[in-house]
Amino acid sequence: MDPFADTLRRLREAFSAGRTRPAEFRAAQLRGLGRFLQEHKQLLQEALAQDLHKQEHSQPAPASGPLHMLCPLPGRFCLQSAFESEVSEISISQSEINLALRNLRAWMKDEKVPKNLATQLDSAFIRKEPFGLVLVIAPWNYPVNLTLVPLVGALAAGNCVVLKPSELSRSTEKVLAEVLPRYLDQSCFAVVLGGPQETGQLLEHKFDYIFFTGSPRVGRIVMSAAAKHLTPVTLELGGKNPCYVDDDCDPQTVANRLAWFRYFNTGQTCVAPDYVLCSPDTQERLLPALQNAITRFYGEDPRSSPNLGRIISDKHFQRLRGLLGCGRVAIGGQSDESERYIAPTVLVDVEETEPVMQEEIFGPILPIVNVRSLDEAIDFINRREKPLALYAFSNNKQLSFQPQDPS
Repeated sequence: MDPFADTLRRLREAFSAGRTRPAEFRAAQLRGLGRFLQEHKQLLQEALAQDLHKQEHSQPAPASGPLHMLCPLPGRFCLQSAFESEVSEISISQSEINLALRNLRAWMKDEKVPKNLATQLDSAFIRKEPFGLVLVIAPWNYPVNLTLVPLVGALAAGNCVVLKPSELSRSTEKVLAEVLPRYLDQSCFAVVLGGPQETGQLLEHKFDYIFFTGSPRVGRIVMSAAAKHLTPVTLELGGKNPCYVDDDCDPQTVANRLAWFRYFNTGQTCVAPDYVLCSPDTQERLLPALQNAITRFYGEDPRSSPNLGRIISDKHFQRLRGLLGCGRVAIGGQSDESERYIAPTVLVDVEETEPVMQEEIFGPILPIVNVRSLDEAIDFINRREKPLALYAFSNNKQLSFQPQDPS
């Protein structure tokens, strides 16, 4: 028996009836989504704490640390350990809702286009039509943000939506499945649950658009399934994001910024710097600066820090612990399977052929690879798959990445 057939039929009937098309209906769904975020913020923070150790308890803001860099009232009491959840999950989602509500009617308007000789006697314009039934498959690393932001776009465009949260972020999945539908029109919206098997069954159905965030391996599965129905897709995939550090940089400034973003969300961020390219001399200056930044942000014992999360699952923990054997551990390297804890770690003497350089790390491990020049760094990067992001630290203006003039 097909567990999804009735749900998909109901949503298609609602779309065919034109229920989602009026601007008033779309705005009502977006406002409902906003109420869900505001009325259940604490519940979401508790779920994120259970899934990723993004703590929800109030603590004094420390005089230093990664959150101190952005906390508006250092030294005052604030939801310090909920800061990460607020900034990277809830606020981003609310901002996307606000943006859509401000621009909804403008986005829906017909767009005039220039006429050519063949269309001089015609009325030429682009009409924005919703796709129909949209499937959003969300990841676990930012299980609120990366679920709700694509949902906002789908609702604003007038689609019916099937939302598939990640089964790995179980507590957040439960909130999305049990609470979120109360705030949206259930004739046009549904949450479906399950793991890889259920997702495979779901993908056998025809959708009008699929939005997937996750790994390239699963992205290939999604794209193959979509191709059978010629369904358009958006794939937001991971990548090994390089970070080049020039010899003329202040090592502590670089280390502060690297440590902040590499270990944010325990390194489980698709646009975080994945490895560093620098000369041996720069590495020698950068290592003590990184140790200083890690100690400043997470204390002498990062395991007890409220600012450092945990790995999402046993499977990912074991994968990451295996990567600790690459190169040589220069900083950190400690782990605890019972907590799925891995310390902020820096690896040196890393070879390009080692496993840590073959896949996106997605954890609190930062390899350093030595290069002799900028040209060698560029060649190294160009030999690999195109990343999502690239970071460069230099005081040399010739190394800055300026917008290209198409002329």
